[in-house]
Amino acid sequence: MTTRAAQILSRPLTIGGLTVPNRIAMAPMTRGHSPGGVPGEDVAAYYARRAAGGVGLITTEGTYVGHPSAGQHELVSHLYGETATAAWARVVSAVHAAGGLIVPQLQHVGMARLPGDPPHPDAPAIGPSGIPLAEDAKAGHPMTLQDIDDVVRAFAGAAATAERLGFDGVELHGAHGYLIDQFLWPVTNRRTDAYGGDLRSRARFAAEVVAAVREAVSPGFPIIVRLSQWKMNDYSARIAESPEEFGVLLGELVDAGADAFHASTRRYWQPAFDGAELNLAGWARKLSGKPAITVGSVGLDTEFTASMAGAGAARTGIDALLDRMEADEFDMVAVGRSLLADPAWAAKILSGREEEITAFTPAALGVLH
Repeated sequence: MTTRAAQILSRPLTIGGLTVPNRIAMAPMTRGHSPGGVPGEDVAAYYARRAAGGVGLITTEGTYVGHPSAGQHELVSHLYGETATAAWARVVSAVHAAGGLIVPQLQHVGMARLPGDPPHPDAPAIGPSGIPLAEDAKAGHPMTLQDIDDVVRAFAGAAATAERLGFDGVELHGAHGYLIDQFLWPVTNRRTDAYGGDLRSRARFAAEVVAAVREAVSPGFPIIVRLSQWKMNDYSARIAESPEEFGVLLGELVDAGADAFHASTRRYWQPAFDGAELNLAGWARKLSGKPAITVGSVGLDTEFTASMAGAGAARTGIDALLDRMEADEFDMVAVGRSLLADPAWAAKILSGREEEITAFTPAALGVLH
């Protein structure tokens, strides 16, 4: 018997020139299992298990682009250099062999970086205005126009590398207070040139990254942009105060070549703006006309930050999620912690075996399985 979940979630979805076989994505979760920035065979097997378990689209952990200030950890993967790119090619092959599709999440951490952080300890922390995310952190270097051009090229180069390695698209990390998001957020962007000021100007850097990536890859190669209101250091932060403002940002990114939006929220069921029930992904779809991916505590009773603090998360149903997808509020759902706990989560959901799903515990954050 076909389940309601299968009817709704098994529909294919087109993003750019890519057809994804179902509406379930794996959310990007960076846990630091790539020594020296190089993913090993364990990482390949980890993603392949989720693909074999029914996930339509794998989004990798945040992966640093080829700029000295892009990263902040020696165990987080990067997408430059012969050793790392060869390793990522093996990951792609493993996922494809398991019947899945995979995109890397391309990242520059900007002012989340602290002085002396690896993988390039001598590189400075840079951001739109050099404003640190933590109150007690040192100020960094406001980006010069040359810095901006260099970082834009680094994103474009990483995207071209991803296509060469056989990835099925790319996701640009423009959320959670990292570099692209630092330009979007007025708290960290105090620039007085063309990259600062109103939201259209603050979106210029993000749009230039998207446009450069669009030029560096094939026309049908999907570009997904991840956006959020909240930051890791400020859950009440907002880059857009209204749907109208959010529409300005989305319009700039669509014009630059974005194919879809991955709208990150801590709880997918919460409205993005007062006066309407749509969540952030719902508004992204409505305002841009592009496919939108929702995320945030899917199938669990606690949001991500609570689980990071050591709280477990009980398994919950997804009927409310299915209601929203059936109403075409958004097009796809990204699942994080539930897929960490159970690689076969998607297959079990689609076949009506919810009672067999392994519930998430904090231990799942540190183990590849």
